[in-house]
Amino acid sequence: MDSTINKICHALCLAIIVMLTSCKLNLGLFSTEYKFNGASIDYSKTKTIQIADFPIRSSYVWGPMGPMFNNELKDIFANHTRLEQVKRNGDLKIEGEITQYNQRNKSVSSEGYSAHTELSITVNVRFTNNVNHSEDFERTFTASKTYETTQSLNAVQEELVSQMIKDITEQIFNATVANW
Repeated sequence: MDSTINKICHALCLAIIVMLTSCKLNLGLFSTEYKFNGASIDYSKTKTIQIADFPIRSSYVWGPMGPMFNNELKDIFANHTRLEQVKRNGDLKIEGEITQYNQRNKSVSSEGYSAHTELSITVNVRFTNNVNHSEDFERTFTASKTYETTQSLNAVQEELVSQMIKDITEQIFNATVANW
């Protein structure tokens, strides 16, 4: 009995690993690849992506945020798709700007002082799909993190901005090429 259960468990684990690694759906002329990272791109039609650098248009600025965001956005597409990144005339085009970077009091302590501060980033994105213009959009994406007011912003800023940028670039990735 134990060996039968063992065999079933091994077969089930193998099936799950195969499913998570890569699945391909072939429907005649249509061939779409679905990956565990969420991307679904018809590589027979879509081969290139153009990602513009996003300038910071926020009144409050932290210098390293712009390059961090631009690098992370390009990296997520490089690491999770086979799309070639080009300077112009991409099959897909992503452009926009960082429109807000701010902080606000999130909660008040029993003594009447601010206990938590929320830091947030908002990015406006214009997406153009030159293969299928019905997927074009302009949308804002926001991420926020909270930190204790007893900590200085300088002490937590790099880590929190890094986490928010990761969150926003994943949102952009999912909105542009996941199509779930």
